[in-house]
Amino acid sequence: MTAPLAERIAGAPISWGVCEVPGWGHQLGPGTVLPQMRELGLAATEFGPDGFLPDAPAAKAAVLAAHGLRAVGQFVPVVLHDPAHDPLPEVEAAIAGLVAADAGTVVVAAATGTDGYDARPVLDDAGWARLLTNLDRIAAAAAAAGLTATLHPHVGTMVESGVETQRVLDGSGIGLCLDTGHLLIGGGDPVALAATHPHRIAHVHLKDVRRALADRVRSGETAYTAAVAEGMYVPLGAGDVDIAAIVRVLEGAGYAGWYVLEQDTVLHAAPGEPGGADPRDDVRASVAHLLAVAAGTPDAPAPARD
Repeated sequence: MTAPLAERIAGAPISWGVCEVPGWGHQLGPGTVLPQMRELGLAATEFGPDGFLPDAPAAKAAVLAAHGLRAVGQFVPVVLHDPAHDPLPEVEAAIAGLVAADAGTVVVAAATGTDGYDARPVLDDAGWARLLTNLDRIAAAAAAAGLTATLHPHVGTMVESGVETQRVLDGSGIGLCLDTGHLLIGGGDPVALAATHPHRIAHVHLKDVRRALADRVRSGETAYTAAVAEGMYVPLGAGDVDIAAIVRVLEGAGYAGWYVLEQDTVLHAAPGEPGGADPRDDVRASVAHLLAVAAGTPDAPAPARD
C-alpha cells in the first residue's frame, strides 16, 4: 500500500546551498542542515555532494540516523559519453553507500566532464550511443544491488532539454528523475512529461522557477549559476511550474516514490550575517504548498521573493 504523499516528502542539501560546484556560495555543514530538515518536518534526505557526509558508507548512514533522517538517494553527476572513461566504478561506489544507508535510488546526471553547469559540448551520434549504453549498464548494476537508477535531465549536462530527455526514453530503459525546474529551464514541459510517461518516472525533484529567468538561461543571456544566485528558484507555488498538476498526474498513475524538495540555492553569506538568507524560509513555504496540494487545496499561497 502506497504511503500518503505527506509521508513521502524529502529534502536535499542543495536547498541549503550545499553544492559540488567550486565557488558556488557559502557552504553549510551537516550539523546545521540535518537538524533543520527535521525541524521542518522532513523525514528523509538525499546525501548531497561528496564531502558533505562522511565517505564511508556505514558512517553516512550513522550520521543520518543520528538526526532521525532516512536516506532517499544520491545525485551522481558522471561522464557517460567519453569512450576513454568508464562511469560504472563511480556509480558503483555511490551504490555501496546507498545500500548501506537503506536508500532506494541513485540519481545520475550526464556530466560534461567540466566543472559547473554553464556550458556543454554537443554530442554526435557515437557519443549518444555510448551515453545510452552506459545508462543501461548503470540501471542493471543498480538493479543487481536492489536499487533503482534514474537519469536526471539537468541544465548544463548532456541531457537537459525535452528533446534530449525523449532521446533517453526512446533509447534506454533507465527510469527518469523528473526535475520539474531543470526540465522547464531546458525547454521541456514537466507537466506533459508526467502525463505522457508517468510509469518511467521513478523519482521526483520538485522545484518552482521564475520563467523569465529560465528563458534567459535557455537563450544564453544569463549563465545558470548567475540565475540561481539572482533567485530563479522560488518556493513551490510561487513560480511558473504547475506543481499541483504534476503531483495529481503522478499520484493518479500510482507513483509511490519520494517528492524531494530540491531547489538549487546560492547562499551569499552565512544565515544571520549581512546578505545571508535563511534557507529554511523557502523550504518551509514549499512544504506547506505541497501539503496543501496533498490535501486538495493547491491554491494555498506561497510567498514570492522580491
